[in-house]
Amino acid sequence: MARKIVVTSGKGGVGKTTVCCNAAIQLAKRGSRVLVADFDFGLNNVDVMFGMENLATYDLIDAVEGSCRARQTLIRHPRFPTLYIVSSNRVPEKYISPQALRLVLDALSPQFDFIFLDSPAGVGEGFVRAASCAEEALLVTTPSISSMRDADRVSGMLQGFRLGKVSLIVNFVKKELVRRGAVFSPEEIAVALRLPVLAAIPEEEQLSLAGTADRSRPFRRLADALLAKDGEERGQSLFAAWGRRG
Repeated sequence: MARKIVVTSGKGGVGKTTVCCNAAIQLAKRGSRVLVADFDFGLNNVDVMFGMENLATYDLIDAVEGSCRARQTLIRHPRFPTLYIVSSNRVPEKYISPQALRLVLDALSPQFDFIFLDSPAGVGEGFVRAASCAEEALLVTTPSISSMRDADRVSGMLQGFRLGKVSLIVNFVKKELVRRGAVFSPEEIAVALRLPVLAAIPEEEQLSLAGTADRSRPFRRLADALLAKDGEERGQSLFAAWGRRG
């Protein structure tokens, strides 16, 4: 059965979907069977990020409404044979409950090792749906005060769900500013938000998808941490060498 992991953030623009999709690619490269399900109904970006926006026949809402079987929503990535997506191309006319979405995911779960749920940013209805369907959470933030404040609010909300593990991804980290003590380090963010950091992604190594081998290194390490039994300890080592403030 798949590990169901919601990828969420307190605010938009922190690179949540980019992190989610790159992690999925790196896991697929390691032979894991991975599904990325877009839970941002009507504002979906997952299929666009993967360059697969014209390949969907059915989407997640079709499966919930009974217009197709769950497996008919799957779109296989043209380059990575163990990577699939489920899109959400329209806004549903009626309310869709987390229970209905869980039924679709449970039908797909035996086919995968990981199911990533790309959640809308914030703590609205879409966030509640995604978190209700997950067993773990990756909370994406940046070192900015506003992003950390919003992430703290989301972290508090996540405590209300039955999640086995909640970890941080610190994105857009400027290593030189961290060394100078000009911004919070990933370690300090972990302390402030009371959550373990699974990965820290340097700003200069951002990329859209699966770029060059050197620039995709942070996402390879993230995939390794997700696969490791001691993922939290390995995540801590990703940023320890960057030093502390002060």
